[in-house]
Amino acid sequence: MARKKKSKKRGVFQSPPEVMDIKALAAYLGMGRTKIYNLIRQRKIPASRIGRQYRFSKAVVDNWLKEQLITSEERQMNLFKHQR
Repeated sequence: MARKKKSKKRGVFQSPPEVMDIKALAAYLGMGRTKIYNLIRQRKIPASRIGRQYRFSKAVVDNWLKEQLITSEERQMNLFKHQR
């Protein structure tokens, strides 16, 4: 009897769930899990802790991303001036 191969759809974007774990958030943001844990420790990313696990609301993460946008060139230049 021949085994059936499990097919994974590659290249097809699946929308992220409304509540994500670290792995799903890493895939959604395109960054590593270690970086996300660092952001959590620094309290720079909104996270909810349930027991020993973190959960992230997609709507809250999307709003957080919008707040992190640097849109104007003038604002970017001001950031560089403050670092000197």
